[in-house]
Amino acid sequence: MIVSHKHKFIFIKTKKTAGTSIEIALSKYCGPDDIITPISPEDEEKRSALGYRGPQNYFIPLSKYSRLDILKAIYNRKRRSFYNHASAAYVKAALDEDIWNSYYKFAFERNPWDKLVSAYYWIYKSEPRPSISEFIQSPRANRVNNFDLYSISADIAVDDVFLFENINSAMADIQQRLNLPEIPALPHAKGGYRKDKRSYRELLSEQDRDKVAKIYAREIAYFNYSW
Repeated sequence: MIVSHKHKFIFIKTKKTAGTSIEIALSKYCGPDDIITPISPEDEEKRSALGYRGPQNYFIPLSKYSRLDILKAIYNRKRRSFYNHASAAYVKAALDEDIWNSYYKFAFERNPWDKLVSAYYWIYKSEPRPSISEFIQSPRANRVNNFDLYSISADIAVDDVFLFENINSAMADIQQRLNLPEIPALPHAKGGYRKDKRSYRELLSEQDRDKVAKIYAREIAYFNYSW
């Protein structure tokens, strides 16, 4: 997740949409006052090797704490912070209203059937693993939810939700919108675990198809995804 005061944008990072690659790419253009949240140690090494800015300024100012937040911070000895997959609602509450209202806000979404296949191979990186149908039919498959990250009270809360399937043209649009010197180059992050390259149509059963369609009905309807 990034809040860039330098380029006046807010990137809401979603799940299984190349979010880490996008985040690393955008870090290149961030200034010293921008908010950048931590990612995994392995991916931080990649970001550092590229010479881009790492995690910074991600603790939430005390002025944004409620009385309950203060008590929790004292009890847990831990400050509130912006974090990797922070929702639009969380970020909005932690920022000044004029920043949220005036900055360009964007996120990414992905075909839910394909997203679940990607999540399966990410969660179960090696054998032994359950079958993909066992994963789809389990409660764990319900948690790759992005709609609640870029919406507030079921309404889209960002200016643009780009599609993972159009990621190259999306990055070109972002470059123009933010007036960046070039199209951000996406490094390879969190990939390589999906060995079976077949389409989700070949990997998922009819029962799996229907389960995903039910759980992720909002994304499917809003972005006109189809099997």
